[in-house]
Amino acid sequence: MESLATQTLIIISIRTRRVPFFRSRPSVPLVVAVLGALGVGAVLPSSPLGPALGFRPLPVGFFLTLVAMVAAYLVLVEVGKTWFYRAAPVVPVVPARTTRHQRSRVWRFTTGHRLPPAPLPVPRRGDARGHT
Repeated sequence: MESLATQTLIIISIRTRRVPFFRSRPSVPLVVAVLGALGVGAVLPSSPLGPALGFRPLPVGFFLTLVAMVAAYLVLVEVGKTWFYRAAPVVPVVPARTTRHQRSRVWRFTTGHRLPPAPLPVPRRGDARGHT
């Protein structure tokens, strides 16, 4: 149960550089999938199918401990993400021909480094500017 909880909840944490739930909200299908997996994992041992699969119901105290362990794990993951992105900043590769809209979209995923200015367009043959 502990492995299922940490593995499914870590998906929400590592999908973004920002703090999940506060600065970056996960999509509804992702939240439904994660909570569904946790719900099945928590209910299955207590269900009629549990003994047939070799499971026994877990005590309530276990779930309280599990919540504390998962919370501590997620905090440690966020600290690790912060250290990682601070130590290894990623500068996106921007194609030579980009629009202002594309550069602004790329900026969201950078670590704060300035993107190089867009190169000036190369005149083509027969360009209206008089170049041949």
